Amino acid sequence: MRAVLQRVSSASVRVDSRVVGAIGPGLVVLLGVGEGDGEADAVYLAEKTAGLRIFEDEAGKMNRSLREINAEALIVSQFTLYGDCRKGRRPGFSAAAPPDVADTLYRFYVRQLETQGIGVATGVFQAHMQVALVNDGPVTMLLDSRKEF
Repeated sequence: MRAVLQRVSSASVRVDSRVVGAIGPGLVVLLGVGEGDGEADAVYLAEKTAGLRIFEDEAGKMNRSLREINAEALIVSQFTLYGDCRKGRRPGFSAAAPPDVADTLYRFYVRQLETQGIGVATGVFQAHMQVALVNDGPVTMLLDSRKEF
């Protein structure tokens, strides 16, 4: 699984001009599920997401986690994180998991964050979404569960 984490002061996601998820300070997580990913990948990424120390402490150092500051996460499915642009001009997505598998693992990841006490808002799986955010810092991190194992 791959995730792009963006530290935000606020964020929202719309589907058909209707806000379906919104958060205040926290993280926007663009989450992609790859072929062969499983629950262990989701557990690893959820633990990293909740515990990654990318929020500032009193001294202005990145020393606090999402969990420590009681912030929220907006999780948006993003199969294009598995886009392969090496050949031609159109990305290939054969490395992305099939939609039914991706949806199951996306929901499992969300539940893993919730069990760690993180407030979670989501987009709508496979919907055309408009994501608005105010990137704080800016701070953007890339996570890949395959680089852990």
